Amino acid sequence: QADLAESGGGLVQPGGSLKLSCLASIRTFSSVNMGWFRQAPGKERVFVAGISWDGERTDYEDSVKGRVTIARDNAKNTLYLQLNGLRPEDTAVYFCAADSRAYRTEILTVPLGHAYWGQGTQVTVSS
Repeated sequence: QADLAESGGGLVQPGGSLKLSCLASIRTFSSVNMGWFRQAPGKERVFVAGISWDGERTDYEDSVKGRVTIARDNAKNTLYLQLNGLRPEDTAVYFCAADSRAYRTEILTVPLGHAYWGQGTQVTVSS
């Protein structure tokens, strides 16, 4: 069983929506900040959205603000990413990641510092 397992990706037309899920089997899930990152072909893995361990704080990359919502359900050990108004430039493999430090004050916006990663789920936006 993977520590983090994403699902929900797929092919969608521009303007469409998808909801990604990340099921966590790590015991620390409810005490660590979580993030979504994405990686397009030939490009670096970049931050999309992050949420604090208690769900009280969120952070978003500028290009997705207003179109994307991150949420978590600690009772279900699950992280979510609602993607709306999808654009071709949103095409990428989306990864969820767990912070390496419990109860960190700031939400990390870089891959460094995350202890666990999922295998990724492909999101393709095309007509």
